[in-house]
Amino acid sequence: MNDIFDVINNQGYYIIAEIGVNYYDIAKKEKISVMDAAKLMCKEACNAGANAVKFQTYKAGTIASKYSPSYWDMKEEPTTSQYELFKKFDSFGEDEYRQLKQYCDEIGVEFLSTPFDFESADYLEDMMNVYKISSSDLTNIPFIEYMCKKGKPVILSVGASHEDEIDRAVSLIRSYGNKLVLMHCVLEYPTPYEHANLGRILALQKKYNDCVIGYSDHTKPEKTYDIQKTAFLLGAKVIEKHFTLDKTLKGNDHYHAMDVNDLKNIKASLEYIKKIIGAGTLACNESESAARANARRSVVLKTDMKNGDIIKENDITFKRPGIGIEPYHYKELIGRKLNKDLPEDSILKWEDID
Repeated sequence: MNDIFDVINNQGYYIIAEIGVNYYDIAKKEKISVMDAAKLMCKEACNAGANAVKFQTYKAGTIASKYSPSYWDMKEEPTTSQYELFKKFDSFGEDEYRQLKQYCDEIGVEFLSTPFDFESADYLEDMMNVYKISSSDLTNIPFIEYMCKKGKPVILSVGASHEDEIDRAVSLIRSYGNKLVLMHCVLEYPTPYEHANLGRILALQKKYNDCVIGYSDHTKPEKTYDIQKTAFLLGAKVIEKHFTLDKTLKGNDHYHAMDVNDLKNIKASLEYIKKIIGAGTLACNESESAARANARRSVVLKTDMKNGDIIKENDITFKRPGIGIEPYHYKELIGRKLNKDLPEDSILKWEDID
């Protein structure tokens, strides 16, 4: 598969559809196996334009204490314990993820999964070109270091973090020489639009200017996709968002996820933004050539003049079109001789001058 940094350089952005563990609920809805649901979501995300699909690899017993409280919107997800919620969605292991990796390779989408323990970091190593580290592990320095030693690029989310915590993690990753993508995100599920704090993308760019900056979004999709478009305009080159096939499903990450239509529209929006931004070079567009020639001005004779006449300043003026000598050369013409008869309003050209 294509390297994430190559895709960013060539395409201008990289979209990650975070399937997470939403496929469990899709399996129930569609009355298919959990594996078939996971593959279906990979296929739909790929067809809608995602560059990568991402899962979450964990076991409830290694990610959360049995006494860990919830921190999400209880109206959307009523489970009060993190451990109990994770327990519902932790049946997949190495064999299942290998099947998904193989399937993703077949359909042409990058396979990613966020490991949440050392065991999964190990068995996912040869399945992925890059490690994704959750915001929840930003201060889990032993775990970050363990993955850095494997030499892969790192995508690090920095939600719910202070500057010193980001500095600590970034310094560690830099010390091992891993390429790094820093993802702004807000750990609030769902994130109210007014809490998106997209200006943080600029702050991350300014301080960590050797890193690629991205945005992991937890807002509910809105019709204009202003959140994702603004993030991209502010410099986010990686856009990650939870993905579902049914936003009306209760619980888990469906309620703030994008669906197939959202993903298509977000990609189309980014392509349109790229188009209207253009190359940004300080040069005339080819499409402006006719206007450039006809709307600019040339040096024009104010009176009839004869071969051998000396050009004086009051003999000339400046009119359209701009196909003759440009006005900024007019001083070079004063005192020069014409080499032919020319009538009033003639557009002067260099071949007319001795």
